[in-house]
Amino acid sequence: MDINEAILRFLEYCELDKNLSLKTVRMYGYYLNFFKQWLMQSQKVKNISVEKINDETIRDFRLYISHEYKNPYKGSLKRQTQNYFLVALRSFFRYLIRQKQPVLAPEMIDLGKSRDRNLKFLQPIELEKLFASVDLKDKAGLRDRAILEVLFSTGLRVSELVALNREQINLDRGEFGVIGKGGKARVVFLSKHAKERLQKYLGSRTDPYQPLFIRYSGPKVKTGLSNEGFRLSVRSVERMIDKYRKVAGILFRIGPHALRHSFATDLLNHGADLRSVQEMLGHKNIATTQVYTHVTDLRLRQVHEKYHSGNR
Repeated sequence: MDINEAILRFLEYCELDKNLSLKTVRMYGYYLNFFKQWLMQSQKVKNISVEKINDETIRDFRLYISHEYKNPYKGSLKRQTQNYFLVALRSFFRYLIRQKQPVLAPEMIDLGKSRDRNLKFLQPIELEKLFASVDLKDKAGLRDRAILEVLFSTGLRVSELVALNREQINLDRGEFGVIGKGGKARVVFLSKHAKERLQKYLGSRTDPYQPLFIRYSGPKVKTGLSNEGFRLSVRSVERMIDKYRKVAGILFRIGPHALRHSFATDLLNHGADLRSVQEMLGHKNIATTQVYTHVTDLRLRQVHEKYHSGNR
């Protein structure tokens, strides 16, 4: 089977049979077509059979994305990003084997060992400064403070946050459901502060739009009363948080994910168990959640000092 047909069939399989999100399917398409273009150029051919791709081919590709390729915007690829290409290739070859194609075994594609992630999270005093940096004199300020509080209270991904609609939120119960990565459903909870800020923000709104968080600047919507036209974008939330961290005097760059990290760290530091934090974050595997345990060393030190016999 030639690689063009193989990639097309694989992407159709991901969308129709595995029911992956369109965003995931698009990313698979990007990684595999990137590999295909490299393969065509390196082999100097217009097409190639997937049966001819061997471990030497994969090794050469790994050397290319590790040493030669430079993203025009971000430069050299990080090890984790390189692994995304390899994970896509693994899934691709796993599908082809199910289709009885004599191709390279996916187990032959080793992932590069990644360094521990440098998690950015905020200390309690930094969170206070960030929240206090928001001017609450207008609707935009009330919205921004509500966003910060909701992100810290729920651990939502920014894509999950901006997709929320007003009718999803139960302020009386202080909880609501979201659909996260891979279509995984979970319930998240609003803290007392988050409920208060969300009530004030929603109480200030007189518009008919469904999105929970709407924009108050930018180009006018030409299609009339368009819900989606007024929905706040991921990029807008990222810019907003960067603006307030500067006002708050936080010297290192943060984004919405730093509040998700802060949410998990806060729970663990105050005694929450890892399994519960996993469920609240929407992680499929607890190994993903365990990345947070190394940032809770202070609590572990306190436990050690209190209970270890050598400290008595």
